[in-house]
Amino acid sequence: MLCVIGDLVEDVVVWLPTELSYGTDTPSKIVRTRGGSASNVAVFAAAAKTASTTNSAKFRSRLIAQIGNDPLGDQLVAALETSGVEPCVVRSGRSGSIVVIVSPDGERTMLTDRAAATQLEHAPKNWHDGISILHVPAYSLFSEPLGEAARECIATAREQNIAVSIDASSASLIKTFGVTKFRDLVAELNPKIFFCNTDEAEVLNLAAQPLELEIVVIKAGAAPTTLVYKADRSTIAVAPVGEIVDSTGAGDAFAAGFLTRFEQTPLYESSHDQPAEQLHNCVLAGHQLAARVLRSPGATMDA
Repeated sequence: MLCVIGDLVEDVVVWLPTELSYGTDTPSKIVRTRGGSASNVAVFAAAAKTASTTNSAKFRSRLIAQIGNDPLGDQLVAALETSGVEPCVVRSGRSGSIVVIVSPDGERTMLTDRAAATQLEHAPKNWHDGISILHVPAYSLFSEPLGEAARECIATAREQNIAVSIDASSASLIKTFGVTKFRDLVAELNPKIFFCNTDEAEVLNLAAQPLELEIVVIKAGAAPTTLVYKADRSTIAVAPVGEIVDSTGAGDAFAAGFLTRFEQTPLYESSHDQPAEQLHNCVLAGHQLAARVLRSPGATMDA
């Protein structure tokens, strides 16, 4: 089972048909959904497992998070359970919200108030039972005390022989956190898999200073994805996606698709399918799941 640690918040997605009219009304379409990068990955992974297996287990992924002890928190936890995600949560404080403003050209601007989501001090006991992969969005490393809780979970994952993946999450937050500081932290945590997009790769200067990690995946939107396995680079084309509605959550869906496939096909050097080929298929699984999110409003997925 895949476990993710991080934010569970409400996404308020606002689509602007025209440029924003400051100081007055701008007619728009507004949709409220469960959100947060970590919960997106957990929900999308559960959906991917539903599509690929006949397993009737109630929960198909797990989320470690702190959520407010309020009605919004009740709704968000219920939404997780309905999606097949086991809530491994602490209830305290005020639930957070993120306003996502989608401009007419598709560009997204996010106004974030993560509130209780960043206040997790320790993961609930036995979070690691039955877990094979722990995924950590870097959002979970940028704020304290959540960052310390995430690092504790990574340490436990190592002790339990659980694979760890980290997603760089945000180029701007990496700059705020400190590029060298973040590179050093990633090197210290030494995840098996590291995800980033081209903006994050540029900020981290990966072209000139590659991270010495086993697997690095660099997403580039509609351009080919770069896969680095033990310093060997390859590129995988992205199939065209028609009728794109919204890119919110597409990167999280890619991670969920990749990790779900990775969990199903562990890398063995002596297997019939060599690791590079297996990882190529993981990337394709990520592309396929991301495409479903691109065709849907907010961090949701088409049937």
